[in-house]
Amino acid sequence: MEAGGQLTQTTEVDNFPGYPNGVTGPEMMEDLRKQAERFGTDIRFGYVSSVDFSSLPHKVVVDEVKTITADTVIISTGATAKWLGLPSEQQYNGFGVSACAVCDGFFFKGQDVAIVGAGDTAAEEATYLAKLCKKVYMLVRRDEFRASKAMVHRVLNTANIEVIYNTEAKEVLGNGKNVTGLRTINNQTGEETDLEVEGFFVAIGHKPNTEIFKGWLEMDETGYLKTIPGTTKTNVEGVFACGDVQDHYYRQAVTAAGSGCMAALDAERYLAAKEDEVKVSI
Repeated sequence: MEAGGQLTQTTEVDNFPGYPNGVTGPEMMEDLRKQAERFGTDIRFGYVSSVDFSSLPHKVVVDEVKTITADTVIISTGATAKWLGLPSEQQYNGFGVSACAVCDGFFFKGQDVAIVGAGDTAAEEATYLAKLCKKVYMLVRRDEFRASKAMVHRVLNTANIEVIYNTEAKEVLGNGKNVTGLRTINNQTGEETDLEVEGFFVAIGHKPNTEIFKGWLEMDETGYLKTIPGTTKTNVEGVFACGDVQDHYYRQAVTAAGSGCMAALDAERYLAAKEDEVKVSI
C-alpha cells in the first residue's frame, strides 16, 4: 500500500544517478512524483483489486468498486521482500535491518554484520558484504545450502564469512535506535547465542506483487511476470510490465526506472501504431 513501493521503506539511497550526496527513499519518491505531475500526470490513489484483460479496452478495478478502462496498461507493482516475521526485525527496519545488501551494505563498512539465507541471492549478498565489512556471520537454517555449488564455493572460500548451520534468528537486539546484536538459536540443540553485530540482512527472497494478474498474464514458477526479451511486452496486447515485478535478478531502483522508461516507450509506440491502423482503415 506504500506509494513508492520498497523505496519508501529504505533510509539512504546512494546508487541512484543525480543524487551526489545520497537521498532518502521517501524523499526520492516524492521528487519523482512531483516530476511526473509537472508533465501533467493525473496521479490517483487507490488499491487495484482486480483486472479484466479479456478485451480492449482493458479494465482495471480500483477499491473493488470503480472500473477504469485503458487502451494500455503498464504494470509496475514491484515485489515485496520476504521477512522473518520478528517484531524486533520490523522495529529496526532501516536502522540496521535491511533486505538489500547492495543498497545498504556501504553503511556498515568495517563493521560486523549477520545475514540469513541459504540460496544464491544470500550467498551473493554475503560475498558482497564481505568486501565491505570486517566480519559476516551467515545463518543457514539447515545443514546445507540451497545455493549453487559455485556460489557455495565462493562463500566457503571467503575468509571473513563465518557460516553457522542449523541456526535461525530469534531476536534482533538494539539500543532503541540502532542494531547492536542478534540472538540466534540452534534448531537442533535449542542453544541460544548472541552475536555482536551492527547490521542484520534478510536474504530469504522476494515475492512479486502479481496475485491479481494470475489467469491473465504469463508468469514464471515464482510469480514474476514474463516479458518478451528486449521489451516490456507481456503476452496480452497493450499490457506492459516493468521493474521488480518482472525482474528478479537486478532489483535496483535505477534498473527499475530504466525498464519503466522502456515500458512508456513501448506503450507510446503501441498507441501510435493503433492510431495509424485507424487512419488507414478510414
